[in-house]
Amino acid sequence: MQNPVKVLIVEDEPHALMGLAELISGWGYRTETARDGIEGWEKVLAFDPAIVITDLKMPRMDGIGLLTKIAEGSEVQSNVAVVLLTAQGSIQVAVDAMKLGAYDFLQKPVDATRLRTILGNATRQRATEIELEVTRRRLRETGLLGSMVGSSRAMREIFGLIEQIAPSNVSVLITGESGTGKEMVARTLHDLSPRKGRPFVAVNCAAIPETLIESEIFGHEKGAFTGAVERRAGCFELASGGTLLLDELGEMPVGTQAKLLRVLEERKLRRLGARSEQDVDVRVLAATNRDPSEAVTHGHLRPDLFYRLNVFHIHMPPLREHLEDLPVMADAMVREMNQKHGRRVPGLADSILDRMAAYDWPGNARELRNTIERAVILCPDGAPLDAGHLPRTFGTSPHPATHAVDASIVPVRVGTTVDEAERMLILRTLEYTGQNKTRAAEILGVSLKTLHNKLKEYSSHPRDDQPPA
Repeated sequence: MQNPVKVLIVEDEPHALMGLAELISGWGYRTETARDGIEGWEKVLAFDPAIVITDLKMPRMDGIGLLTKIAEGSEVQSNVAVVLLTAQGSIQVAVDAMKLGAYDFLQKPVDATRLRTILGNATRQRATEIELEVTRRRLRETGLLGSMVGSSRAMREIFGLIEQIAPSNVSVLITGESGTGKEMVARTLHDLSPRKGRPFVAVNCAAIPETLIESEIFGHEKGAFTGAVERRAGCFELASGGTLLLDELGEMPVGTQAKLLRVLEERKLRRLGARSEQDVDVRVLAATNRDPSEAVTHGHLRPDLFYRLNVFHIHMPPLREHLEDLPVMADAMVREMNQKHGRRVPGLADSILDRMAAYDWPGNARELRNTIERAVILCPDGAPLDAGHLPRTFGTSPHPATHAVDASIVPVRVGTTVDEAERMLILRTLEYTGQNKTRAAEILGVSLKTLHNKLKEYSSHPRDDQPPA
């Protein structure tokens, strides 16, 4: 392996010591040896190992003493993994040592397969911890966390939570309006976890027809249903060893939610039409632009699934609530678009930043990114973005949060049927949002799927006296 990981082996029995050193060196690690705890501590300071494998019982200083020195020593890196070797009757001592900071323990005689697994896991965990420390330093200095940027209090709290939970395997529920960056949060959680380098799969539950969603998520066998002409892996299998993001979870059929809950609880899945189950090793994250508690109340989200996924909750605030982050976000997006389109735009002029700061950004960070991309394409190389690169209609649409749709905007006469009133409200809301269906669905408190179904119904029964859909 490139830049081999350093492993220190501390064992007072010479044959066992040399046997372990030869075995571990053969796996590509760089090894050093010591005959007792005192010599081991000296080698820890001189050799700077990533992993220490130490016998529990040794003369002069035993394994617990060495573990304590490593855990308390300011001269030692805090992410040294200590693995204890124990005799048959010393397992309880080793378990207690885990509470003192030991990474793991192995019984003698050593199982080579288990030892290699422990070394691999410890190596990956140490790399993740080092990367996280670099990330924390970068965050403190620049307000950057992965591809996320922001120095406001709200964003720093989110960054802190992401740092804490990224290395674990817990489920996370991510909420926020459309365009606030929920998938970016999920990708950052994945990139800062030991699963980095393995698949990240995102599936939009609202975009999959109800008849196909189980096949998309769980996979199917050939002949499982009409049209299943071959075996197909689902999203869980595609994300094996990595992370699966279930976006717009509230749009998933309740029956499918029950099957998803079973997979999460038992860590096993069965493809549609399969006779046997298979193990699942996937971290599951979920996102929704709806209030999950309301989705539970209205029966769109199973309570048991909500509680299973909501181990941690990250809420992404709308851009209008942290506009102080807009300059650094916009600057990062300019750099991104320069690279994407081969441009050389140095930054943003004060004139464009002033216009942007006075806008409510109903489309949030996604709208900001689209606006920046358009401006970068229009801007001459070498010149900063200015207000002249914004669309002429920029900022003319009021934000729905501050200008609510009410009876004064949609007048309903006595005698109007409920269906007619609903039609008027939906079409006027679409007109109000500039035909932004996602935003209209949020204002109306319905799912995007429901809105599409209503519009399909209206297009098949048009009315001359209503605004166009």
